[in-house]
Amino acid sequence: MKRALITGISGQDGSYLAELLLANGYQVFGVVRGDVKAQHANLAHVQEHVKLASVDLRNARDVARYVTDIAPDEIYHLAAKTFVPSSFDKPEDVITFSVKSVRNLLDAQGDARLFHASSSEVFGNASESPQSEATPYHPRSPYGEAKALATKLVREARELHGAYAVSGILFNHESPRRGANFVTRKITRGAAAIKRGEQGVLELGDLAARRDWGYAREYVDAMRRMLQADEPDDFVIATGETHSVREFCELAFGELGLDYEK
Repeated sequence: MKRALITGISGQDGSYLAELLLANGYQVFGVVRGDVKAQHANLAHVQEHVKLASVDLRNARDVARYVTDIAPDEIYHLAAKTFVPSSFDKPEDVITFSVKSVRNLLDAQGDARLFHASSSEVFGNASESPQSEATPYHPRSPYGEAKALATKLVREARELHGAYAVSGILFNHESPRRGANFVTRKITRGAAAIKRGEQGVLELGDLAARRDWGYAREYVDAMRRMLQADEPDDFVIATGETHSVREFCELAFGELGLDYEK
């Protein structure tokens, strides 16, 4: 039985990944913030099958002790401060957490295979479209800068020290478990509230903004596949299509028989 460690297991991606790994016969360990005995909504149906721990990923000694104790075959590092706008409030915290947590896990991984969840935010003001694994990084936010630095650390561990360490450069991926502060959930929750008569309008920003939106379940499948490859490498995970916020509104409101323009 393979043993897998998931940081950020209670989030959207972590919970879907836990389900996938359990279905494939893994023993799953997860790092959460706060009380390990608390009920985590995304994990409600599988929480009794995973072993949770609260570990400060910024503390090298704590990380090394925990990883040594559970001896995982695979490590999935998903924990991060993932909301880009809020990264401008305390940029030093975002960058410190991203760099230290990755460094500590790389130092502790031993023979385990390590996956790091990077982000399309590393490309920022990209020099080409579409972006690929060879596209230079030009991050435009503290979150993007943090992910770019962490992704470079992973690549250096692989190329200079022979570690099986990879980064999935993930474009936007959504699900019903996505946080309510993300635009996709703002739209779906807002449309539902309007349908129920609980609010009259939904306020959004630029409806012409375009994003590459995928489905979270498929993205965590890609994470696992990356750690099954014979040779480690980084990959961009995306659908290859972009759609506008306006299109998203039209579809979401249309599902409820509503005209978003009203």
